[in-house]
Amino acid sequence: MTAAADTTPFADLDEYLALPRVSGLAVSPDGRRVVTTIAELDKNRTEFVSAIWELDPAGEQPARRLTRGAKGESAPAFTAEGDLLFVAARPAPGDDSPPARLWRLPAAGGEAVEVLAPAGGVAGVRTARGADTTIVTVPLLTAATDIGDDARLRALRKDSKVTAVLHSGYPVRHWDHDLGPDHPHLLDTAGPRDLTPEPGAALNDCTFDVSADGRFVVTTWDVRGPGASVRRMLVRVDVATGERTRLAEDAGADLDLPAIAPDGSAVAFTRETYSTPTQAPRITLCLLRFDDTHFIELTADWDRWPSSVTWTADSAALIVTADDAGRGPVFRVDPATGAVDRITGDDHTYTDVRTAPGGVMYALRSSYAAPPHPVRISADGTVTVLAAVDTPPLPGTLTEVTATAADGATVRSWLTLPDTAPDAAPAPLVLWVHGGPLGSWNTWHWRWNPWLLTAQGYAVLLPDPALSTGYGQDFVQRGWGAWGSAPYTDLMAATDAACAHPRVDGTRTAVMGGSFGGYMANWIAGHTDRFAAVVTHASLWALDQFGPTTDGAYWWAREMTPEMAAANSPHHHVAGIGTPMLVIHGDKDYRVPIGEALRLWYELLTESALPADEHGDTAHRFLYFPTENHWVLNPAHAKLWYQVVLAFLDQHVLGRHVERPELLG
Repeated sequence: MTAAADTTPFADLDEYLALPRVSGLAVSPDGRRVVTTIAELDKNRTEFVSAIWELDPAGEQPARRLTRGAKGESAPAFTAEGDLLFVAARPAPGDDSPPARLWRLPAAGGEAVEVLAPAGGVAGVRTARGADTTIVTVPLLTAATDIGDDARLRALRKDSKVTAVLHSGYPVRHWDHDLGPDHPHLLDTAGPRDLTPEPGAALNDCTFDVSADGRFVVTTWDVRGPGASVRRMLVRVDVATGERTRLAEDAGADLDLPAIAPDGSAVAFTRETYSTPTQAPRITLCLLRFDDTHFIELTADWDRWPSSVTWTADSAALIVTADDAGRGPVFRVDPATGAVDRITGDDHTYTDVRTAPGGVMYALRSSYAAPPHPVRISADGTVTVLAAVDTPPLPGTLTEVTATAADGATVRSWLTLPDTAPDAAPAPLVLWVHGGPLGSWNTWHWRWNPWLLTAQGYAVLLPDPALSTGYGQDFVQRGWGAWGSAPYTDLMAATDAACAHPRVDGTRTAVMGGSFGGYMANWIAGHTDRFAAVVTHASLWALDQFGPTTDGAYWWAREMTPEMAAANSPHHHVAGIGTPMLVIHGDKDYRVPIGEALRLWYELLTESALPADEHGDTAHRFLYFPTENHWVLNPAHAKLWYQVVLAFLDQHVLGRHVERPELLG
């Protein structure tokens, strides 16, 4: 059921995957230079390769490409002198898979020169605004005495074909990779010097900032607690001596996203309280002045969760972003009073906010009407688009739908509608549930994109049920510890509202979701037969086994008691599943381990109301990716993902048979 005369790139998966993708942003200290990265498919169409492009801060001239490495470049950062640093893995003769190294592209022009080449690669890069100081995160093996010794030990492990890791604490995995036997260190590239010797796991997934004068760093520091728990505090590291000082900690919260004021007087950061089975977490903005020993909570009275933190160039105000009713605006926070003012007023979500002199800011913004693109935000809030890549035409229209939940709460959703002739039949509906669950359908997703379904004639509903962010603490609390209650009834209310739309056919519907969205798809499958098909990706199925096996079992232990997990576990309702299900999972998914899909698949075939027949045949399907993670990122695999999903929907919602992709054998 392809939308009539759809010539947009969303109607063809190859054209869609070929669209350039903007991410990341860096601004020079004087505000005169702005760069971003743009990723495109390589010539073999097997991976995305990013390059750094310079933007015209005035938004008048087209973007200019600066780098052309075969493996791509990322993590751009400007030095105080205006040189451009970036991370790149550039193959040399006899070395096809080099680690990521730090490079410097001089402001005066010329070729990039190598700055640092550790055997374990370079990860995060931060520079001082007013000094020649660059701090990077570099993984070093536990037994290594320095970068050179790390290279020796890595070569020894490689030559011996040893991959084993001996752990003494928790965690041992994160998202899609194993932790250890190396750990991140903070290195001053001058030397280079290790500022954090023997950190253990303290800097895993750390966020840090460098003072404008380059004298010190403030970084997150993870501390192991009782059992398998981890808590996060802030420490200050002196760049000259490496002296480490405990800066801020809270026994009941994690502290994150430190941002040092340009004048060096204070550090701002977020505070996320620890959840309990009866109380959802809360995120607020905090401030610690370096002449004080106690931090203050600036936004205790603001019913939103800050998701990024930076300062204006003059240190007069804090700039934060936060989810807000299906958008993600930019806000200004007064560091003296905590007063919050909204700066942007459009329907977009802003990320990568960078401040410059004169009250100017640069950022990436996106919505379901446009993929990420760079913009300049003037001091008065005026937004100017900077030329980078063209916005692709959409195969339909975007609207909002609101519904009233059983308890009177308002549930809002985005709804995509295909472009069809005025007299065309209403479109079948796909309910797509977001992950998280603490999140919102408020920003463009290249990987989870509703327009690919809309181009094939489907209306797609993107609801924000209970537990979604951007609607206040009470809205999150409505679903806390009760995933199968308010989130489920909210989704049904949102679906009812969408089905009442004159361009939606409420008799032809399907539901799909990933991660928590997959959990909800599983729960829905066991509690209603209103949908003709269910697609569940990277989904939680049996909460008793999920909790101890996920990569962050300590936070799950704070979220539900065993009794709550049992009451909200979809696997107890497998006998009620009479709807064909497409199960999708990647083996390298450590956030929702593959055991969830394996158990779901087995129990669907043996215990559901639609089991395998006497010949072992079933209407259910299992799409398995042995080398993929939580998201399925390989371009060819992403294409197969959509081909299989669309074929499954077409078969069960539209009654149309579609041949399986030949790459699946």
